[in-house]
Amino acid sequence: MRVYLVIMDETDEADVALRFAARRAARTGGQVHILAIVPQQEFVAFGGVQATIEEEARSRAEVLVTSAAGNLASESGVMPVIAVKQGEGIKVVSEYIVAHPEVAALVLGAAEGGTPGPLVAHFSSAGIGGLSCPLYIVPGGLDEEALDRLS
Repeated sequence: MRVYLVIMDETDEADVALRFAARRAARTGGQVHILAIVPQQEFVAFGGVQATIEEEARSRAEVLVTSAAGNLASESGVMPVIAVKQGEGIKVVSEYIVAHPEVAALVLGAAEGGTPGPLVAHFSSAGIGGLSCPLYIVPGGLDEEALDRLS
């Protein structure tokens, strides 16, 4: 089974990447994995404060992926696998792909304007040689009709 891995955050381009992956999965009999990354928090002198900050960030990420999964299931009938991991984004994505050899493609969204995010910048240049699957970069400005044509 083809598995499309989407990195979810609170950006519009992540939503577009998720819609693209869902359409591809539905058309190919595949599945979507949604991964939310909780950044490692800066060191805070008081451990209790740091633990609270980390827990709040994790909770926010869990709500984000759960909501995205629910929307995806209701719109397309595709029930995704969701995961929330803490750490540095590039490392977390690389480790996830190694741990899940069924991943057939990494699907990232690119912002409409400005510079690409760190994952797009890394995996589309120096990091692409280290991937064991294709990389799809979905332009964040695509509308529903364009997504339907592409997927």
